[in-house]
Amino acid sequence: MSEYKIETKCVQGGYTPGNGEPRQIPIIQSTTFKYSTSEDMGKLFDLEASGYFYSRLQNPTCDYVAAKITEMEGGAAGMLTSSGQAANFFAMFNIAGCGDHIVASTSIYGGTFNLLSVTMTKMGIETTFVDPDASEEEISAAFRPNTKLLFGETIANPALTVLDIEKFAKVAHAHGVPLVVDNTFPTPVGCRPIEWGADIVTHSTTKYMDGHGSAIGGAIVDSGRFDWNAHAEKFPGLTTPDESYHGIVYTEKFGLEGAFITKCTAQLMRDFGCTQSPQSAYLLNLGLESLHVRMPRHCENAQAVAEFLNAHPKVDYVNYCGLPGDKYHALARKYLPNGSCGVVSFGVKGGRAAAETFMKHLKLAAIETHVADARTCCLNPATSTHRQMTDEQLIAAGVPAELVRMSCGLESKEDLIADIAQALDAI
Repeated sequence: MSEYKIETKCVQGGYTPGNGEPRQIPIIQSTTFKYSTSEDMGKLFDLEASGYFYSRLQNPTCDYVAAKITEMEGGAAGMLTSSGQAANFFAMFNIAGCGDHIVASTSIYGGTFNLLSVTMTKMGIETTFVDPDASEEEISAAFRPNTKLLFGETIANPALTVLDIEKFAKVAHAHGVPLVVDNTFPTPVGCRPIEWGADIVTHSTTKYMDGHGSAIGGAIVDSGRFDWNAHAEKFPGLTTPDESYHGIVYTEKFGLEGAFITKCTAQLMRDFGCTQSPQSAYLLNLGLESLHVRMPRHCENAQAVAEFLNAHPKVDYVNYCGLPGDKYHALARKYLPNGSCGVVSFGVKGGRAAAETFMKHLKLAAIETHVADARTCCLNPATSTHRQMTDEQLIAAGVPAELVRMSCGLESKEDLIADIAQALDAI
């Protein structure tokens, strides 16, 4: 469906039923698949034929939805995972192994930061973090001979910084490595990083793509454009024989458009089993069908809330790239001309106590750790997810005690503003 616009891909991408087949993507709720002969199944295990034998690796329902997301992002191949965290891990571990190095933006989701700085470090993969606002020269200085990829988020959660994708892609490609971009907050409705030079795109589909807080999931999309063979010595997992599959070389067998996702499925999904269930994939697809309708409303509500907060005397600062005075406004106009996301962060005057009072008096916005679904939710990290930290530690982490993160849902923006106003009045 490459000739169709994003709205049409949201609704009809990934699955075209034949005569008399289900109009909606079917839920193939089966762990296993039957074959007539051992030879038939053997071809699947040897990667000589396409098909399904066990849903830990692949399932038709999941593949239909992955194909839709791939079309939406303008990629060549894609896959679903059990969560966004699994998607980021798979996307990086499919390239980097023990003894390798990664360069990543400092402004990324805390869970991804921990994945890189703690867990993957224990696996022998080191990461150097760079300021997303750094110059090309400063980012380039972080690279080593064993660096395998550069990572960032289109809109960082929760810092709401906007990544200069072209700058990061230029640096990555100058060093012969791919750029991996987490595009969760804008979704492909707001931004398609591949069009700006990104090579691999990841998502927490749990957020806007699902849109209703009903199913956890993740996705990986490969652009199919990065030439692994041009830097074959950096990526032996893709360019040299895989003895666990009788010596297959992924780039030779599946080409640049299929090598990355095939290896990710055949090796990592096989061994780690971070599978998205068919039921979750079905629910995700229901969300995708309305994504192009929902995202403009999220952005409209967030813009209105950000403008209200920006003018309120009890608010010290507002982070939202849709505001003309925001540090990332110019980048947002470039990469996100149709709107960014529904998440706004702001600091209330009076510190921790004022933030606690504000949160306590909210009536419409629910206090949740979640973001990016149909219902407005709110979080003060200092009194919840980061409550073990001192005020000094919170400042160092970029989440000071007065910070409130609000994810604007699909309600009336007038009602949202009224709820915020009465909660601020209580301070």
